[in-house]
Amino acid sequence: MTMASSARSLDAGGKLPRPFVPPSRRELERSVLYSEELGIDLAGASDDACFRWFLASLLFGARISETTAKHTFGAFVGHSLTTPSKIIRAGWDFLVNPVMREGGYVRYDGRKSTQILRDCESLIADYGGSMNRLHDAARDARDLEERLGAFYGVGPVTTNIFLRELRPRWARADPAPLQIVEELARELEVDLKRYKRKSLAFARVEAGLLRNRRILRNLAGEAVSRAAGKK
Repeated sequence: MTMASSARSLDAGGKLPRPFVPPSRRELERSVLYSEELGIDLAGASDDACFRWFLASLLFGARISETTAKHTFGAFVGHSLTTPSKIIRAGWDFLVNPVMREGGYVRYDGRKSTQILRDCESLIADYGGSMNRLHDAARDARDLEERLGAFYGVGPVTTNIFLRELRPRWARADPAPLQIVEELARELEVDLKRYKRKSLAFARVEAGLLRNRRILRNLAGEAVSRAAGKK
């Protein structure tokens, strides 16, 4: 039984503490992108927008809540730290306090500040501070992912966060969806193959699935617990 069917049966029986209706395919296709939620317009793939999204991806890449990452990105914007050069001029101490502290990014504040500074330095040294130059230098999608992975502290998850909303914008951006996205799609009976992976619709469906993952996991846990209780 999938999460979607579990939701329908449990909800129909009135056994859920709060009703949950799985999002429809149409609703997923209208999901707000994470970049849009942060006020980043990637439509034109400008250097300014791409760097802001890269910065946000670095923040999302750690094991902290999405809310903390969003608040910390807002703190960077509030202090006008939205270019590599401005971040470098601000320095490590300023990034840790007040920027990271204002965003609530406390657990990894020093480590993340070091990473952001080093990655800004690398971006300037290797690509003149331009994310678009990084893209243009890549031979193909794999090379692009490898170039991003060469940045300090950037692993496959952060690379995926950054590239998945740029698929419709960058010719060489085409990361495979994360395993959790594929699992959630199966549970919600959403056929990802009906979309072109480099389409905006696919990116929106991905964002919608990821936003629902906590609710869906909780729902799955409730379904398993109730099933076990009936044995």
